[in-house]
Amino acid sequence: MISDIFVKRLIYSFVMHKKHIAVAMGGYSSEYEISLLSGAIVCESLDNEVYIVYPVHILKDGWNYVAEDGTKYPVNKVDFSFSHGSETIVPDAVFNTVHGTPGEDGYLQAYWELLGIPQTSPGFYESALSFNKRDCLSVLKNFGIKCATSFYVNKGDEIDAETIVQKVGLPCFVKPNRAGSSFGIGKVHELAGLLPAIEHAFSEDTEIIIETALVGVEVSVGAYNDNDKIKVLSPTEIVSENDFFDYEAKYEGKSDEITPARISEAETNKVQTETKRIYQLLNMKGVCRSDFIIQNGTPYFIEINATPGLSKESIIPRQVREAGMTLQHFFGVLVENCL
Repeated sequence: MISDIFVKRLIYSFVMHKKHIAVAMGGYSSEYEISLLSGAIVCESLDNEVYIVYPVHILKDGWNYVAEDGTKYPVNKVDFSFSHGSETIVPDAVFNTVHGTPGEDGYLQAYWELLGIPQTSPGFYESALSFNKRDCLSVLKNFGIKCATSFYVNKGDEIDAETIVQKVGLPCFVKPNRAGSSFGIGKVHELAGLLPAIEHAFSEDTEIIIETALVGVEVSVGAYNDNDKIKVLSPTEIVSENDFFDYEAKYEGKSDEITPARISEAETNKVQTETKRIYQLLNMKGVCRSDFIIQNGTPYFIEINATPGLSKESIIPRQVREAGMTLQHFFGVLVENCL
């Protein structure tokens, strides 16, 4: 008969071999609430027979590990450790779901790299480059990636609305250069609407980008690395009830997100090829999502998201399920790759 002590030792040994995974969520931008939803889905989905999962809220008012009972344990920023009962935990890896700053623009990636803690999103430079829309577009255009015509404005610049419209035309989009979840974005149909849209965008960022409004099918495509192989998911078609894919359309049910997209096989191949090429050119890792407008059969790159939304309403989970994977399996692949 097996003794209770022997069983306890077996259980202890098994538990001690589990990897400690901190799921970072929140952030300092307007996207923090969306990030908390993404992080909650990851915590819920990661296999608890393989990992011990710790929700870590990174917010302006503090960094805390939040236990199941709601107790908050402060994170020691010296080594990213925190208390868990009588233990002090230093995570084996971080699953990064922080949208916006400081988790999508390279700051946290650099911090974790200095500490030697693996994390699931692209590296600090790649994250910073992809988060800055105009820098990212400038790099990719040099490699022949097709993009909309754009015009850049910094806060404090003298703004000549007519000069801008002469370059990009109408309608056009006005966007914060370093923001996500459609915060601060406006679509301008008339010259008189340009300056108010610019002021609205400046509420999110001190740099803005103004782009020609392309006409075509909007699609979003996820890609991720599985060891050294880049895998591309099926495109999702975005059909917004609003004038464009804004916050309400993304998160409040004002759009249809159709996976796979209702596009031709040739268009599917083109947009998946461009997604993979962009992932390679920018040296990305983890799961990233690239957005395109397919105009006259040609994909035009809009932007790439280095820490895309993972909430139930988000595009990547839909594409993962369409590919026949569970979120548990998919998130496990991302963790194992970074480990």
